[in-house]
Amino acid sequence: MKKVLAYSDVVSVTPGDSIRFMVSCQDATTFQADFMRIRSGDNGPGAPGYKDEPVETAAAREYPGRKQKINAGSYVHIPHATIFESLASFTVQAYVYPTMPGPGSQAIIAKLSPDGQTGFALTIDNAGAPVLELRHGDGVERHTTDKALTLKEWAFLAASYDAENGSVRIYQESLKARSAPPPWEGTSAHRTSFDTSAPLTMGAILSDGNAPINNAFNGRIDSPRLSNRALDRADMAMILERSPSLRLQSTIVGAWDFSREIMSDRIVDLSENRLHGTIVNQPARAVKGYNWTAEVQDWKSAPEQYGAIHLHDDDMIDAQWAPDVTFEVPAGLQSGFYAARFTASDDETYVPFYIRRAKGAAAKPIAVLASTATYLAYGNYQFDMTNPSSEKQGGTLTVFNPAQVYLFEHPEIGPSIYDHHSDGSPCMYTSRLRPLSNVAPKTPNWSYNADTHLTDWMEAEGFDYDVITDDDIHREGLSVLSPYQVVVTGAHPEYWSTPMWQAMTAYLDEGGRLMYLGGNGFYWRTAYHPENPAIIEVRRAETGERYWVAEPGEYYHSFTGEYGGLWRRIGIAPNALVGAGTVATGYDRYRPYRRTKDSHDPRAAFIFEGIGDDEIIGDFDRPEGGVSGIEMDASDHALGTPLHTLVVARAFGHTSQVRVALEEMVFHHQAMHGGETDKVSAELLFFECGDGGGVFTTGSIAWCSGLSFNDYDNNVSRITGNVLARFADPEPL
Repeated sequence: MKKVLAYSDVVSVTPGDSIRFMVSCQDATTFQADFMRIRSGDNGPGAPGYKDEPVETAAAREYPGRKQKINAGSYVHIPHATIFESLASFTVQAYVYPTMPGPGSQAIIAKLSPDGQTGFALTIDNAGAPVLELRHGDGVERHTTDKALTLKEWAFLAASYDAENGSVRIYQESLKARSAPPPWEGTSAHRTSFDTSAPLTMGAILSDGNAPINNAFNGRIDSPRLSNRALDRADMAMILERSPSLRLQSTIVGAWDFSREIMSDRIVDLSENRLHGTIVNQPARAVKGYNWTAEVQDWKSAPEQYGAIHLHDDDMIDAQWAPDVTFEVPAGLQSGFYAARFTASDDETYVPFYIRRAKGAAAKPIAVLASTATYLAYGNYQFDMTNPSSEKQGGTLTVFNPAQVYLFEHPEIGPSIYDHHSDGSPCMYTSRLRPLSNVAPKTPNWSYNADTHLTDWMEAEGFDYDVITDDDIHREGLSVLSPYQVVVTGAHPEYWSTPMWQAMTAYLDEGGRLMYLGGNGFYWRTAYHPENPAIIEVRRAETGERYWVAEPGEYYHSFTGEYGGLWRRIGIAPNALVGAGTVATGYDRYRPYRRTKDSHDPRAAFIFEGIGDDEIIGDFDRPEGGVSGIEMDASDHALGTPLHTLVVARAFGHTSQVRVALEEMVFHHQAMHGGETDKVSAELLFFECGDGGGVFTTGSIAWCSGLSFNDYDNNVSRITGNVLARFADPEPL
C-alpha cells in the first residue's frame, strides 16, 4: 500500500530557480523530505545499485502530511453567466456517441446548483438510456425514454421543457436509422429553478459546484446547443445545421463549436452571448464528429467534420494538488540527475528533476540528455498488467512491484500513452502534473533508470558533464545544444518532437557530436501542448511497434496539427539523423556483437583503441548476457543512413523470441525472428558529419546495462570511453 505520493510543477531547473512539490499522505500525519543527486537509480539484480549524494538544504525536513485527492475525469466547463438565471423553458441538444455505459448515470449537459438541489441535467442512465433530470428543491424528477443508446454509434439527443404547461420531450434519433421516431413525451409537476451560480458542464457534474466531479461521461459530444424555450424538431435542426433565422437567434443561449481552436483548451460559443469555456483534464480533440465523411483525414482540411470531443472518466492531466514543499536550488549545485525523496511511515516515493548548469556558467564539453519526453510517455505504464499476452510477448513471467499494484488498484492516477482508457479508446495524452510512480529511482529498469547506468559509469570513469533535457531542447532549440562538444543520449530516446528534431539536425550540421547509446530512438513523432509543456500527445498511426492504433481519420495531432506516427512514416527516418533505425524487438537474453571489416578502417581506430584482439564485444557472464537486446537498430541506406557510415560491429545469436519490427515487414509470411533472418541484429556504427562533427550509435537499448560489468573493466566500457573522449576533444573528426 502506497503511503505517500508526490509530483513537481517543473522538471528542469538551474541554480537560483525554485521547484514546488505536491505531496499526499495516505495515513501519516507527517512526512520527511530529502533531496539528492542521483548517480544510479537502478537497484535491480546485476545493476550498479542505488547511489546518491545528499543535498544540504533547509527544505530537507519534516512537514505536516495531508491526503490530497485525485479527481479523474474530463469535462467542459462553461462559467456561470446572468443569462442562465432567466431560463424557465429550455431545449438542450447535442450529437452523442456513447462508448461505455454504467455503472451509474453519465452527464451529457448539466446546469445544477452547487448543492445539486436545483437545475437540470441531460444524462444517460446505467443502461445507456437518455434521462432528463429536473431538480427543484423538493426532489428530482427523472424523465427517461427507457431505450438505450447504441454503443459507439452517433445519435441526435435532445430534451425540452416548457415551463408554462410542464411538458417534457426527449428526442433520441440514431443517425443510422432511415427515419426518426417520435419524441418521448411526459409532464413535470414542478417549475424548475435555474437561479444558480454554478457553471454549466458537459461530460460531468460538479459535486459541489467545483471539483471533484461525478457522473463522468465516456464518449463523444458534438455540437451542443442550449435554447431558452421548448423548440420543435424543425427549429432544432435549423440551429444545428445552418445559420438560424432572426426568430431563432433570440432563443439561443449557447451554441458551442468544438471544431474551433482545437489546438487550445478553449471552448468557443458561436452565439451572441459568447459563453466561452474550457476543457478540463484534456479530453481528446481533433477526433471525428457525427458528420465525418472519410473524404478527409487531416482535421485542418475540414475542421467542421471534427467538431467532437471524446471524454473519459479516467482522463487525468492535472491533479491540482496544493504545494507542500518548495526547494530553492542552491547556487553552485552541480548539474545532474536529482530527486526529492518523501518518506512517510514505512513508505517512500521519489520525484526526479534535473539541474542544468548555472546561467552564465561555462558549459562542460559533455552534455547528457535526459529523455524526459520518453520518461513521461512510460509514466504509469500499466500494459503488463492489463494485456493478456504480455508474458508471451516478453517470454517471461510478469512480476508486479508495489508501484504497479497501486496503479492497478487506483486507476484515478491516470494511464500512460501505452494504455487504453476504461472505454477501450487509446490514451493519446499524458502529463507529469500527477504522480508518476514508475518514473523514479528503485523502480524497474526501463528508460529513466537505464539512463542512470550511463551517469553512474561517467562518474566512475571521471567524465565531467552537464545535464540537459528533452523539454529544454523542445522549448529553447539549438541554443541548448550549441555550447556542448558532444551530446550523449541514454538507452531509449524514443519520443521526439519536431523542434527537438530540428535542433539536433542543426547541431550536427554545425559540427556537433552525438553519441546515441540506445535503441528504438527518435521513433514516435511527439507533440507538446502549445501552452502547457507538461502535456505531450502521441498518435500511433498506420505502423510501428504499437500498443494501440489511432482511429482512421485521427492521425493528426490536436496540439500541432502535424501528422502523427513514426518519424519514418513521414519520410524522416532516424537513419538520416543517427545512421540506424529500429529493426527488431525482443525481451530474452541479450547477445554480444562481433566486429566487422569496417572496424579495422583507420577512421575507426580511435573506437577500438586498447581493445586488442577482442573480436566479440559485450560477451558477459551475467544473467542478462550481452549488450544487444530489448529493442535494436540497424543501418539502411535507403532510409537515409549516410553512405560513408562505418558499421563496425553487428550483434549475433538472437533467438526466435526476438522479432522483426512491423515497419520492416512487407508480407506476413517473410522471415520474422532471430532464428530465421539476419535482419534481427543491432549495429554499432560511426560516421562523420558537418564541420568536423560525428555520430556514434550503439543500436541497442541494452548497451548501457553492460557499462558497469566487472567493475567497469570491460570492452563495452572501453569502447564507450574511447568515443566519448574523442568526441569531447575539439579537434575536428
